[in-house]
Amino acid sequence: MLLASKIITQTLAGNLSDLAIVRNNWTETNVTELSVKIDDGIKNYLDLDKNKELRDITGKLASLQYLVLKDLSLLKAQLEADFVKESKEIVKKMGYDKNLYRIQKGDWEALIQLISTFKKGISEGLKKQIVEKGTNIALIDRIIGYAYQLKEANITQETLKETCKTLSEKAVTVFNGIHEEIIGVYKIVSNFYWYDELKREQFTFSNVVASMNGHKKNR
Repeated sequence: MLLASKIITQTLAGNLSDLAIVRNNWTETNVTELSVKIDDGIKNYLDLDKNKELRDITGKLASLQYLVLKDLSLLKAQLEADFVKESKEIVKKMGYDKNLYRIQKGDWEALIQLISTFKKGISEGLKKQIVEKGTNIALIDRIIGYAYQLKEANITQETLKETCKTLSEKAVTVFNGIHEEIIGVYKIVSNFYWYDELKREQFTFSNVVASMNGHKKNR
């Protein structure tokens, strides 16, 4: 929960140019204070200062997921435009049909599986056909290259999570306070960004948590 709060706070800090006009206490100073409060909670109750890698890898995974989904979506759109009759079979061969829904729910294993299926499904011949239609070969190669990054980052995250300690009663009180503050941020931000679904999702606590841990729910 604290790691998700940290990610949302970082997102808030990155959007202050828009959001500072909404509330007079949404300043760099106050957002930094919230970030410090979260860091203190992590240090005092989760003993994760010795494992800062977990916070870093979680942020990396969240960023990586966005890039992967963006590239996969872009390629799918081009396939559907260039291969009107064959596109369904092509995307199925690449693993879109079996994994896309689970990925959207934050399932890291499904994302890794899709990239793995993608690598196996796109032969050199098919790759050549796609490129000849106009798709940039760099996009295809980039998607294939995500496989190793995702697998290694996911393994690292899971290993580091095992360092978390059982929460004390006092920790729960602290965590709940932070949680309520982050939920309050979301309520206001979601209203401000009512027209921008992507922005809203970046502040949605449940989405951030799901992207970090969603794959466990399907085990």
